Amino acid sequence: MNTFRANDQDTKRRLICLRTLLPVLMLTFIAGCNFEKDSVSSQATDTDPSAKPRIALIMKSLANEFFSTMAAGAESHQAEHADEYDLVVNGIKDERDLSRQVALVEEMVASGVDAIVIAPADSKALVPVLRRAKQAGIVVVNIDNQLDRDVLKQEGVVIPFVGPDNLAGAKKVGDHLASSLAETSKKVAILEGIRTSFNAQQRLKGFTAAMDEASITIVDSQSAEWEMSKANTIASSILSEHPDISAILAANDSMALGAIAAVKSAGRSGEVQIVGFDNITAVQAAIREGKVLATADQHGDQLAVFGIEAALKEISGTAAEVNVETPVDLITIDTLSAQ
Repeated sequence: MNTFRANDQDTKRRLICLRTLLPVLMLTFIAGCNFEKDSVSSQATDTDPSAKPRIALIMKSLANEFFSTMAAGAESHQAEHADEYDLVVNGIKDERDLSRQVALVEEMVASGVDAIVIAPADSKALVPVLRRAKQAGIVVVNIDNQLDRDVLKQEGVVIPFVGPDNLAGAKKVGDHLASSLAETSKKVAILEGIRTSFNAQQRLKGFTAAMDEASITIVDSQSAEWEMSKANTIASSILSEHPDISAILAANDSMALGAIAAVKSAGRSGEVQIVGFDNITAVQAAIREGKVLATADQHGDQLAVFGIEAALKEISGTAAEVNVETPVDLITIDTLSAQ
């Protein structure tokens, strides 16, 4: 009995020791697990100096040939510089779908891209989300349609713009039209882009300046929001209301194509001159066929590339220029023939 009691007491002492040590052992084990977890997390989030930067190109409507050309140019450049950067290409279906373009910026921020090169669908609405992108440490470069300077100032953000002088480009096209019109042909109409877009505003100013200098009257100016079908409807209405107009100035080539159809339906092919802006393939063909007088080439296949190169410089530590002007050229039957 005494031996049993002694063993029983020893067992009790061992149990007491185990109860005392068990919490300590568990804490040590948990701490060890947390240390390992934190180490893995740190390794996963640390930037790999050898990793290539990821650049997101966010455009407007890919249904517009200008932007599909822009995407193709960017993809070709990335293929030639595959060891320097990776590229993610995005676009919206409708140029008026601002909420989708905002969502694309947010998605690219969440995915951890190093830079966003964007052709904004609206010069004001995209500024707040791009400010948040910059605050997240992402390089942002604005191409094609310049962001509104006043809104940028209000948001306290500086975003470099890489793109053409749209006013100067439209002025070249307008001057060429004015020089081709007969002295008796002094009435024209304008098809504008989306009025909240800076490039639409600048092209309207360029067209207007050229017409004013030539003493040509603008009898009507309406927004067809960059769209061919809407341009067709508006141009048809203008031709009906002002049958004596001699030209239609379209702020992009998609709207110029809509104007061609309207002029044809009105039975005035060859009588009403049409000009556009963007130099898409269909309008090049229309110029050769005499359906369009001129357009402006802002080199869409290179425009995104200019933005990507600016982003890569900033990623490497070179301060970005606030405004980089890219080429815009007048395209006529003579320039196409010389190619």
